[in-house]
Amino acid sequence: MPRLVKPWLASFDWEIVTEINRGLCQQKNALHKPTSDGHLPAKTLWQTNQSKDISLADALDICLKCHRLAPFCFYNRNTFAAIARDFIAELSPGLAADKRHILRGIAGHIVAGTATDIERRQLDSMLAALEK
Repeated sequence: MPRLVKPWLASFDWEIVTEINRGLCQQKNALHKPTSDGHLPAKTLWQTNQSKDISLADALDICLKCHRLAPFCFYNRNTFAAIARDFIAELSPGLAADKRHILRGIAGHIVAGTATDIERRQLDSMLAALEK
């Protein structure tokens, strides 16, 4: 059974987050550069929570907050959505392919800030089922 409260961010130090963004920018020939307003607050939020045992829902919310802080000039949502997809991949042994697909979509919507209340409840329900 997957552990649903753990240090979800631990595998992604800020340098890795930065490299994910650099790679996304490079693929699209976009400027990769930290922003003056959002970079330090996002980095601080990330590093403060990096080694903490947190729920998957909390980890997704941290990705959303970092996306909204816009630490990089471009592809903030894509950067944190890529990390969220890795979180869902860690649940793979305990999930059927269709449920993994649904969870990946919900996680992406949470990080993008477009998740509905129904999707949030569905996430809670699916994670509760995994804990049994």
